[in-house]
Amino acid sequence: DLVKIERLGTMIERFGDKALKRFLSDSEIALIKNTNSAAGFWAAKEAASKAIGTGIGKICSFKDIKISKSKTGQPKLKYKKHLRKKFKINKSSLSITHDGGFSIAVVVNETYSK
Repeated sequence: DLVKIERLGTMIERFGDKALKRFLSDSEIALIKNTNSAAGFWAAKEAASKAIGTGIGKICSFKDIKISKSKTGQPKLKYKKHLRKKFKINKSSLSITHDGGFSIAVVVNETYSK
């Protein structure tokens, strides 16, 4: 997914922490270093919801997707248990980058069959 960093910056300037709390948990907000990070997390959650074929909405909300970082700073993604079960997700991989005023995120899910 692709997000214009300026768009998130405007939202944060206008609504402050309320904007971040709309799509991030407190532990995720603690990881945000700047507007690029916030836009990257937004893009990651959008990409994760699209990777399961739902988009953000009734089946999968922003809060159903958790972003963290490894000890080395690698972004990590985890869906809530009900989504992992419903979509048979075994493992998820996340990549986030920023370039030219945009944040870009790619999510790949490894599934199991049953």
